[in-house]
Amino acid sequence: MTARRRDEDAQDVPIALSVVSADALEKTGNFTLSQVQQLVPSLQVFSFNPRNTNINIRGLGSNVALTNDGLENGVGFYLDNVYYGRPGQSQFDLVDLQQIEVLRGPQGTLFGKNTTAGAINITSRAPSFEPEFYGEVSGGNYGYHQLRASVSAPIVADKAAFRLSVADTHRDGFLTNRYNGSKAQDYDNFSVRGQLLITPTDALSVKLIGDYSHQKQHYVLNIPVTYFGTYDSGAAIANNIFDRAARAGYTLLPADPFARQGDSDARYQAFMKSYGASGQVDWDLGKVALTSITAYRWWDWNPANDGDSTSLPVMTKAQQANRQRQFSQEVRLASTGSNRIDWVAGLYYFWQTVRGYGASAYGTAAPNWFLPAVNPVIANAALNGFESNSYSEPTTKSYAAFGQASWNISDRLSLTAGLRYTHEKKTGVYRQFWVAGTDLSTLSAAEAATATAIRNQFNPRTNYSVGLSDDSLSGLATLSWKAAPNVLLYGSYAHGNKSGGLNLTNIPSGAVAEVEPETVDNFEIGLKSQFLNRALTFNAAAFWTKISDYQTAITELSALGPVVQYISNIPKVRSRGVEGDLSYAPSKWASLTASLSYVDATYLDYRNAPQAPERSAALAPTQDLTGVQLPGVPKFTYTLGADIAQPVNGGSIAIYGHADFSHRSTFNTSSSNSRYAQVPGYGIINARIGIRAEDGRWDLSVWARNLTDKNYFQALTPGAFGMVSGTIGEPRTVGATLRTKL
Repeated sequence: MTARRRDEDAQDVPIALSVVSADALEKTGNFTLSQVQQLVPSLQVFSFNPRNTNINIRGLGSNVALTNDGLENGVGFYLDNVYYGRPGQSQFDLVDLQQIEVLRGPQGTLFGKNTTAGAINITSRAPSFEPEFYGEVSGGNYGYHQLRASVSAPIVADKAAFRLSVADTHRDGFLTNRYNGSKAQDYDNFSVRGQLLITPTDALSVKLIGDYSHQKQHYVLNIPVTYFGTYDSGAAIANNIFDRAARAGYTLLPADPFARQGDSDARYQAFMKSYGASGQVDWDLGKVALTSITAYRWWDWNPANDGDSTSLPVMTKAQQANRQRQFSQEVRLASTGSNRIDWVAGLYYFWQTVRGYGASAYGTAAPNWFLPAVNPVIANAALNGFESNSYSEPTTKSYAAFGQASWNISDRLSLTAGLRYTHEKKTGVYRQFWVAGTDLSTLSAAEAATATAIRNQFNPRTNYSVGLSDDSLSGLATLSWKAAPNVLLYGSYAHGNKSGGLNLTNIPSGAVAEVEPETVDNFEIGLKSQFLNRALTFNAAAFWTKISDYQTAITELSALGPVVQYISNIPKVRSRGVEGDLSYAPSKWASLTASLSYVDATYLDYRNAPQAPERSAALAPTQDLTGVQLPGVPKFTYTLGADIAQPVNGGSIAIYGHADFSHRSTFNTSSSNSRYAQVPGYGIINARIGIRAEDGRWDLSVWARNLTDKNYFQALTPGAFGMVSGTIGEPRTVGATLRTKL
């Protein structure tokens, strides 16, 4: 593994981490980050759509909410040593990988760039000077088919080699739109990566990487879970979902979420593209090694949404497109070999801009839906055909210097310390403007004033700019002790920072444009051990993390028009818990794995949280959530896995089987801790059986994901006027895969 920017055995590194190997990815058939979380209990990935992806480690990173372009995730995502600036960039197929490392806890010293909760460090397979070919083709129900292939070969013997990797995946949708019978929650992804490795001398290597991916999903089709028309107090909710449907003569869908039906008259899609280029130079200078990594990346996001979750022309547009660009440069100098003091130091620069293009539009049914008490002439003039667009652009420039050293006091005792200084400057602009709607000059002056006030209530004209500058110091100190040749004990303290955020939106009353930086203090003790000739591995860690000015995205529900989204600081948050990983491989033909995570992530001080929709915000606009578990964080998660094989035909062929089970306890998916957003716990079983040649030339298997066809929710979202929608987990999928290696 390379978590400390050098090649090391994971069992010798005093860091809490999980390593998912290429072999594990093949056995499970996982090819997306959302699937990989089933193997790593401390990792949580929630995705309403790719842009609105939330990644948590130990309950921290980003909570379950819609993404704000001015907020950066606390979990860093790295592919081939390149930081990816937006969470949507992590949602493409993972292609031709060597391994995935999930590092838990603050990683700011070496990884930097806002890794206050942890980091996901992915390494792809490098070009080989020996010819290689790998290919696989899969097919299954729901129209699933996938092709994955990789070829590598020398161009000039021992001097230049290439690798070309490609993946093409398609699956039909799991959901049906009642309005026109079309399918939703489908998946179509194409990814290609090319690498060129040049080694002019034994001491110098240059690796150039170029990649391109595009993905198309018809998503999100909101699925009704339940409806409610009264507050918990028994008082009726004014203009609730039943009132609105009755006035419109609209028949609500039954509250039967696992019928997997939604209703939408507007277009919905989640289309995106990502492409980039990077160059890495490694130069062995003898006692030190120099590494330089240069990268530029693009990410284009093109969504469309039906904002009202019905087939009525209420909100015909509710979306935010993005054009993200980033450049990064890292230079590192590190000691080589084994020394009394092993060290690494470096400089880092990062630039990013995220241009946002928002659109909200209202149809013929909007006036009656939102404004039943308003004069119909004024209501129609205000909303029917009204469209508002917005433009936002946060720009970030980040500079850092870092260093880390391990003092090997003896063969058994080591002390590691590191510091990182970061200077970050952010600027942003936000404009919202009206582009369509009835000419209000046709109304009387009083009527026009009322209609204008309505439009400003829904989508006010806004134009402002904001900026901030931040200097921070992150660091760590770790003491590790080899109690036995294969037993490592360690204790560590880490201090991390996440730079301030920018609120580039319609800022509600009480919120501010500049969001304070987040600071993290993490204490941890851990054990890494192997027994029975290394057949049995047991690792464990206990942690206590305290966060001040925790940055979070807040979604406030509104009975009038779009939801209100903004960033805020929560004064104090704490995450504490224990983790354990166990693996046992008594022979090359059998292995067992188990992982467990207990996370108690709570608000220590949050007295002005948004009110839940089942309680009247008119009577109490805020609530005290101090002591409540953070959203999107199950207290208990665990995974179990088993692999077994039986050689036949003299050992040249093997019949094999794999099964894994992943369980998550109940959790809430709203920033208001609404009882309607309480997701029941669930467990998922995946399995595979197959036959293969032991030399790897061919491998044929049949598989099932969600073998028992478990019905479960990934998220529940209550609305302000009594409709609760849900994001539904995938049903059982079955198929077959043929692989070959040459």
